[in-house]
Amino acid sequence: MPEETTAETRLGRLRLPAITRSPWWELTRRLLLAIAIMSFTVALVWFDRDGYVDNNDPDKQVDLIDAIYYTTVTLSTTGYGDITPDDSGARLVNAFIITPLRIGFLVLLIGTTIEVLATQGREMFRAARWRKNMNDHVVVIGYGTKGRSAVDTLVTNGQSKESIIVVDPSNAALGDAHADGLAVITGDATRREVLRRAGVAEARQVIITTDRDDSTVLATLTVRQLNPDAYIVAAVREQDNVPLVRQSGADSVITSSDAVGRLLGLSSLSPTLGSVMEDLLTYGHGLEVAERDLLVPEVGKQPQSLPDQVIAVVRDGQVHRYFDPVVTQLARGDRLIVVRPSEELPWAPRPGTHGEDATSDGE
Repeated sequence: MPEETTAETRLGRLRLPAITRSPWWELTRRLLLAIAIMSFTVALVWFDRDGYVDNNDPDKQVDLIDAIYYTTVTLSTTGYGDITPDDSGARLVNAFIITPLRIGFLVLLIGTTIEVLATQGREMFRAARWRKNMNDHVVVIGYGTKGRSAVDTLVTNGQSKESIIVVDPSNAALGDAHADGLAVITGDATRREVLRRAGVAEARQVIITTDRDDSTVLATLTVRQLNPDAYIVAAVREQDNVPLVRQSGADSVITSSDAVGRLLGLSSLSPTLGSVMEDLLTYGHGLEVAERDLLVPEVGKQPQSLPDQVIAVVRDGQVHRYFDPVVTQLARGDRLIVVRPSEELPWAPRPGTHGEDATSDGE
């Protein structure tokens, strides 16, 4: 890896989506095109050299060096007049072929310079505007399978892509995130400067899905130092690392290996139960697990009597199972964890109750 790329990865560079190619690639392409125009013109003059005369030495035949010289001064300026077309054929070639090539050559050089400067200025403006407007956003550290699934769930539930920023050091993740319309900070998320560029200090939520548990711990510690109030969700591979990640500052820790292992065990013991659990974990079809506000007409009722299948009640920040005596009667301000069809918006009231107020709005 080149030295400049390594430094860029360490410091973290903002990459916004919808940029099709690098301006330096465009500059190289245009430079090759300019060389092609010059080469074609040199060949044209060389093959028609009998139609040109060197006014400094009329008896001398125009050679290859003279053709190169004539091409460079003709394409870059209007020429010096020392080598000129002497017969009708050469003059027609100059009028209808070399003159358009001269115009195209000059437009190519001027246009390239202007475009490179404009592109760089436009990128700086876009980055400055993004940083100015980025507040209360979501930072996703790691854009592998888990990171992409988390982003898909957020976007499907109403989170705008403009309010999500991905942090990942790999070029593959950069391409995938840009293809999904997301802004990217390329860099190591365990470095404070990289997280600062991602605006972690102003983020509302941080989702950490690195490939290594030690990197998850370091990233969690750094995020918590930069933002004591952000809600941090982290994924770890091994159950033994859950307490360490929680002590590092994570609010919620998901163990990927244990979750997969439990699903495999359930599927082997009861294929039907395993199929239902897979349905709940798979987003977009079948059943969904969702959280919603308690509606005003539902106050005082038992969780089992509601249209939704209530599995838990959140009261005063504590999660109670639906059969817990503490939540026998639902109270204003409660939130419900329910199982419902995926066709319904997970975070909205059930169809038919949209005109009713939630208890949190009626207080």
